[in-house]
Amino acid sequence: MKRRVTLKDIAAEVGVHVSTVSRALDPVLSSTITPEVVSRIRATAEQLGYRPNRIAAGLRTNRTMTVGVMIPDITNVIFPPILRGIEGVLEPLGYATIIVNTDSEAERENRLLNVLRDRGVDGIVHAAVLLSDPCIAHVAEDGLPVITLNRRIENSRIPYIINDEEAGIRGMLQHLMDLGHRQIAHLAGPQELSTGQLRLAAFHKVAAELGLDRDELQIAEARRFDEAEGSHCAQQLLRGGRPFTAILGANDRLALGAIEGLRAHGISCPEDVSVTGFNDMCFLDLIRPRLTTVRIQKYDAGRTAAQLLLKLMASGGGDVPLETVLPVEIVIRESTARCPELDHRRRRGGLARI
Repeated sequence: MKRRVTLKDIAAEVGVHVSTVSRALDPVLSSTITPEVVSRIRATAEQLGYRPNRIAAGLRTNRTMTVGVMIPDITNVIFPPILRGIEGVLEPLGYATIIVNTDSEAERENRLLNVLRDRGVDGIVHAAVLLSDPCIAHVAEDGLPVITLNRRIENSRIPYIINDEEAGIRGMLQHLMDLGHRQIAHLAGPQELSTGQLRLAAFHKVAAELGLDRDELQIAEARRFDEAEGSHCAQQLLRGGRPFTAILGANDRLALGAIEGLRAHGISCPEDVSVTGFNDMCFLDLIRPRLTTVRIQKYDAGRTAAQLLLKLMASGGGDVPLETVLPVEIVIRESTARCPELDHRRRRGGLARI
């Protein structure tokens, strides 16, 4: 059987000390050596067919070269580009990612958190945290590097990456007002999640700043960020009997569900009611009407999370900002239109239902 190539073999071939080879092949420590030496050592390792012994290296360095990524819903299509962004940074450096799905259940999240700790991950990117999440807070306090993505934990020092929620809500409210809408309903996300809370707070703040009449605004709070809840909330608004000409959804899935809920009552989007979303998830171009929404930087969010986690693992957090806010973009498609005239809505039978 062919003998396994060792660091000593590479060191002898290149003419350097074994410790230099070890540092050159380490994605974190290689920066302490000149690029020319690193390149020469890595080329030699490739030529000799060197494959690192991760178990032995882990025992030596107390690192496993694995990172845990926690997501709340594996069926949500906003996460593949986020995961690609994370892996795009970590994989070239030799890290493997372990992806776990929490289903937004606190008990399941805690169980999977323990699984990741038992596997000895070097850090965690957590995209499924609740607004109050003591378990992950304790993990971070114990010294495991943690970055939260798309959400943050209240009263915590865990670094987080979020979208500019207020800018997104402001842009969308302004777009609806430019179309003549004043009676606007907001399908708010779950309030135990920072995303739902921040977007609802932004809706109240921006609506007041833009001079919208508070009495003409309506709120329906969803229990989950999914289509079924969007439909349920839209029908709840209809049962309330107060008029509205536009719905601003806290995410795309709520917005798509709302369109279906309206359609079930014979109400058309955007002819009777305009509907908007948030996130710009994949495949929206394939669904009619094509959804007007707020685009977040999904791939860049993943890359940023991975880069900050690497810094946190290397430095212990000294140069990692507590808050990173990513810009958003308003994407106007077919689900929004000018506010219908009163007689137009009456002719369509929408006024009695809206």
